[in-house]
Amino acid sequence: MPTLPKIEYRFGEAGSRYRLNTPSLILDLDALERNISRMAETIRGFGRRLRPHAKSHKCIRIAESQIDAGAIGICCATLDEAEIMAAGGIKGILITSPLTTAIKIQRLVDIARQVPGTMVVVDDPENAATLARAAQEAGIVLSVLIDVELGFARTGVVSVDAAEALARVIAHEPSLRLAGIQAYGGHLQHTADYAERLELSRHAHRFVSEVVNRLTGIGMPPEIVTGGGTGTHDIDGREGPFTELQAGSYVFMDAEYRDITFENDRDWPFDNALFVQTAVTSTNGTGTVTTDAGTKAFAQNGPRPRISTPDFASAFYEYAGDEHGRLKGGPGMQLPRLGAVIECIVPHCDPTVALYDVFHCVREDRLVDIWRIDARGRR
Repeated sequence: MPTLPKIEYRFGEAGSRYRLNTPSLILDLDALERNISRMAETIRGFGRRLRPHAKSHKCIRIAESQIDAGAIGICCATLDEAEIMAAGGIKGILITSPLTTAIKIQRLVDIARQVPGTMVVVDDPENAATLARAAQEAGIVLSVLIDVELGFARTGVVSVDAAEALARVIAHEPSLRLAGIQAYGGHLQHTADYAERLELSRHAHRFVSEVVNRLTGIGMPPEIVTGGGTGTHDIDGREGPFTELQAGSYVFMDAEYRDITFENDRDWPFDNALFVQTAVTSTNGTGTVTTDAGTKAFAQNGPRPRISTPDFASAFYEYAGDEHGRLKGGPGMQLPRLGAVIECIVPHCDPTVALYDVFHCVREDRLVDIWRIDARGRR
């Protein structure tokens, strides 16, 4: 590969936060640390454990910080994430999506050899049998969780009977260990109205409890009942059937979460920690300015970016192409000058992180470090 020019950073200097190549992904370390601490304390207060989802950050250093704060491990949505985290020394890994192809199952077995106790979910007897054969050939016992579907129509068994049938299959495979169940309702996390989110979560809790009771009744009580997320962590922690929670987005927060009500009389306890920084490239439009952060700089499966720079927070951000954005102001509103730097709260944190190679870590107006987004991309 060709050698690229090195970017010179002035770490620790006043104002160095705003002297970056744009667009850049900005991580406010003070906010990140507060968020990690607050979630850890909250989950401990509920008497539950925390196994946060690394798909939000894909960063070994952040996973280490979560574990240092009390997390018992991490969740990974993909095998790629799990391999990177395992290579980085992270333990207590749960892969939250079924793995069904031969190449992925072999890679899973390799991770389980490297990090004993690595777990994966399963929702199909045929998949369980295939995992069992691979584990037996490798001379290991693989820990699996039954994935339970909660209405998102993505993965998971859809009935209590199906959960029991799958549990019996697993129990008859010496190379598999039934570690528990996973019940994640992705559709619940962004239900905007708190009362509706509470009702839907309680409905899900009842179904999960039915599965737990059935498995307990046949002598297979689940050691682990894992699920929940940032949007329902308070409900799941107070009254859910979970032994551990999988919240992930709380480390960053985003515009999508800001659009939903946390509780009727309480604001979100987590701060925005993740921003995209962009610069003004043209001021020739009437009532608008153009920036260098377009659709390639933000995830598209969420609301529009929200401007966080105080002087321009009331302006409206929109996309003007792959590489361009646009700020629109109201009548008489002063817009940023040519070359000015502004920052935006990201629409959806997880897929926005996947667009960048590094976090530019800041404290107040100072750039203090650069962290790799280790598990970005696919092998």
